[in-house]
This record gives sequence, C-alpha cells and structure tokens, in this order.
Amino acid sequence: MRGRAGKGLRNVLCAVAAILLFCAAQVPAQVPAQVRTGGELRLAYPHDPMTADVQKNTEYFLLGLNVFDRLVECAPGPPDQAGATAIAPGLAASWEISPDGLVYTFHLRPGVRFHDGSPLTAADVVYTIDRMCDPATKALNTAIFEYVAGARQRLEGQAAATSGVAALDALTVEIRLVRPFAPFLALLASPQAGIYSEKFTKAAGERFGLTPETTCGTGPFKLARYVHNSDQRLVANPDYFRGPPLLDAIGVRVSADPETLRMLFEAGEIDLFDMDFAPTQLDYFEASPKWRGRLVRAARVGLYYLAINNAKKPFNDERVRRALQLSIDRRLILDKMFSGQGALVGGVMAPGLACFGPRAPDLAFDPALARKLLAEAGYPDGAEAELVQVAGWPAAWADLAQVIAAQAAKGGFHVKIRPFDEAAFLSTRMYGDAPLYFQVWSADYNDPDNFFHTFFSASGTKVRSINLADAGALDAVETARSITDPEARCRAYRELERRIVEQDAAWLPLFSLDHVFVLGPRVESFAAPWNGWSDMSHFATGVGRPGPP
Repeated sequence: MRGRAGKGLRNVLCAVAAILLFCAAQVPAQVPAQVRTGGELRLAYPHDPMTADVQKNTEYFLLGLNVFDRLVECAPGPPDQAGATAIAPGLAASWEISPDGLVYTFHLRPGVRFHDGSPLTAADVVYTIDRMCDPATKALNTAIFEYVAGARQRLEGQAAATSGVAALDALTVEIRLVRPFAPFLALLASPQAGIYSEKFTKAAGERFGLTPETTCGTGPFKLARYVHNSDQRLVANPDYFRGPPLLDAIGVRVSADPETLRMLFEAGEIDLFDMDFAPTQLDYFEASPKWRGRLVRAARVGLYYLAINNAKKPFNDERVRRALQLSIDRRLILDKMFSGQGALVGGVMAPGLACFGPRAPDLAFDPALARKLLAEAGYPDGAEAELVQVAGWPAAWADLAQVIAAQAAKGGFHVKIRPFDEAAFLSTRMYGDAPLYFQVWSADYNDPDNFFHTFFSASGTKVRSINLADAGALDAVETARSITDPEARCRAYRELERRIVEQDAAWLPLFSLDHVFVLGPRVESFAAPWNGWSDMSHFATGVGRPGPP
C-alpha cells in the first residue's frame, strides 16, 4: 500500500509510511503483458469460510479479499525487503490527516460501482463503519475502529450512530479519532475493513455474505456459487475500477486431507498447491524432478510461538519460565521437522514486520542451566506442566507437541499433553486459563501493534492466556500506539521486546517458516502476498487455457 496525501502530520506520516504504516490486503499487482487472460483458477481450501461478511470473520478472508475493496490497500516494497509495505490508494484516491492526527479525510474515487451496479458513495463508507460498531451486528472485528470517536458509545448501545464518521459530500468521508493512533491506516487496509453497500447490505439483513444473492462488494470478483462445506465459485467483475482481472473465474473446493490435496493437484484438478495446508508434502515436492522447479517460496511476516501462562503455577515464577526457554532446542525442531525452511525468531516481532530490528533477544539452549533455575525456584525434582493438543489442528502439530514435551523433559519439566477440542480450548484460552500451547501468528496488518497489542496488552494478554504481570510493559504497549515519530516508536517496541522476552521470559518465540507454493502447469503469473498468508487477492493471477496466446 503506497501513496499518501495530506498536510500537517503528513510529513511525519509519510516518513512513517516507509517504516510503520502498513497493511494486510495487497493492492493488485501490475499484470505482465505477455500473460494470457481468461481461464479458471482452481484452488483448494481446508475450511469453509462460513461467511463472506468480513465483519463476522476473524480467520478466513479468501472471499473477502476478492469480493470487497478497502479505502486503502497494501503495496509491497522492494523485492529485496521481504515484508516491506506502504499504504496505497484503494477506494480512496487520496486523503489528508489533520495536524493533531485526529481527523482523517478520505476522497473516494468517482465512478466506482458495486456488483449490483449501484455507485459507491461516502454514505456507504459511513454505513460500513457504523455497522461494525452497531451491537446488533455482533461483529467480531470492532477493535479496528476502537479509537473512532463515538465507537465505544455505539458498541455499548449508548448511541444510535457512530458520531466520529461523517459524509462531507457524496465522495468525501471524515473520520475523527479520540486520540492519535499510529496503526489506523494499516487497519483500514486489513481484510476486516471491506466497504459495503448500505442499500444492498440492509436489504440482505442477517443473510448478508451467506449466499451469492446476498453478497455484494466492489472487488475484482463476484461471488457466484457458495455451497457450505463444499465449494465456492467467483466470477470476474468486468466493471472493476482497476480493469477486469486476468481470470474468468476462481473455483474453490473444501478439502483438508494433505494426501487428497496432493492427488488432486497431480491430477490437474487444482492449480495451486499451498504447502501451509499440507506441510507433510514438502519433502515430496522438493524431491520431485517434475515439481521442484515450480516451487515458490515467500517470506512470512509471522512466527510460531509457545504461549506460557504467567499466572499458572509453576510458570508464575520468572525463573521457571526462563528454564522452559532454555529447555527447547528451536534450531533442531526447525531443521528436523520443517526441513530448515525458515529462520529462528528471538522476540515478539517477526522478520519483515515494520520495526523488526537487527538484534532480537538472544535465546540460548541450555538444559543444564534450566535444571539449575528450576531447583532455585523450588523444583529440585522438576516441575509439572501441561501442553495443549487440539483435535483438528494440523497433524504435524501433534508431532510438534511430542517433540516439545521430550525436549522440556531434558530441562527438568514433566510435561503432560492435554487433549482439547477446539471449542473448549478457545473458551479456556479466552478466560485466561489455558496451559502451555503453541500456535502461529501472521500479520494481518504490518505494524508492531498487531503483535504487541494482540499478546501483551491488558486485554489481549488475558484472552491469549499469557497473563503478563509486568504493569510497566502493559502500559508501554498502550503508549506505543500513540507515538507518531517513527524512530521513537521503533525504539519503544524494540525495548519492549527485550523486556518481555528477556526480563519477563513471558513467552517463547520459536521460528518463522517460509510459505511454499507449488504452481501447477497452467499458472502463468502468481505473486504471494507480502505477509505470507494463504488468503490473497487473485486479481493478477493468470492461468493458461486452450487456444493461442
């Protein structure tokens, strides 16, 4: 996402754009002139997205990134700077930011139309934001507008509208904040910020996003078929404001079994094999003379981590948490389980994230020192611990749980692997009661706030069952959101990173894995998204089809 207009804070924020202003949805790439147009891209997806309504989805945005557009979008940075991004015009052609950083004025592109033919207006943008904040919507992504004036009152049912959003004329929208908020533009580029048609969405009611007939955006593709837990089909929007996409259609089938996915790919029934959906197949494709030349590796602005519940014994003692950090051989896990396809991560920020520094906290592997720390903490015979294993999560994660438990044992921990179904785990975690668990977090907007506030804010640290007790660090996470000087803000986050990981030993970062795709023979153009997601816009993806080029 590149491009910015404005005055006052503009100069500060333009500098920030190179370092800190960030994005999730990727602006459509330039299309190579030699690529043929037409054809259908056939994909597999391991889960049903449940809805195309991005306000009611927190995980699956393949539909949202192709059916809807946002006010601003994400433009990737230089090829040699993995993850580097900047803000670019989307539905807004330009914008200004007031000198105090509280008022954003967006000027919409004229002539943009929704899929039903109705024109995009400022009233639609106002409606979209107010819908997110309306408690009747039961939206899941309200945090992106939490600093908009009147949003909290609207969410709590104390106001009939969100007072901080207004249409100044048919193509001009004003958004007022209650305090400067450095990640705001980045959040407006996230998939959750898709813009809706007021008239269409109101008419669709609670069915919005559940069927083709009740789904309407401005994006490069229209939803044409949606059979829950089976398949989806999107067709090209010939009137898209950036020009029609290369593809005629996108077909998506729901299939989660790695072996089935590989067979479908090799039979030519899907065109893009996403290794995130079948990591056990990587060795096969790397060894295959037929396919290894068709592998595309993309950097991932994300990391695997082991969450440590700082409030539960024995991990309420910093020495025990430090001992756990010392017990895990992260390099061995990366090399043996993931073929070394990635990099160790030592802090809170992932490689490619804005403010990611040259020096992350240094995490050693030293089981002997771990046992010594446990003895000092009152556990001379070792400490008991539980590690979550969730039914339905990737099969490789069950193996990872066994490896972590075995390694922790060498450091003096007696780890019991505790099975959960997903609903029970999410509920337990939300109330701050989950034991040790590991997961992966990828940036959905390129700002350190996406990591620090998610895990180490006063609210986030509880619902992620980390329960950081360092009040100074919790306060610093909130303060950093309002720092508009880019260098000062990066310094603040790097200091926080060292404090949380080294001083508090609050969690254990593991590694960042490359995202690997295998391109089928029909794929002629493909660009992985900046953040390494599987969800992406396919505006510029091209496939071959019968006939002359």
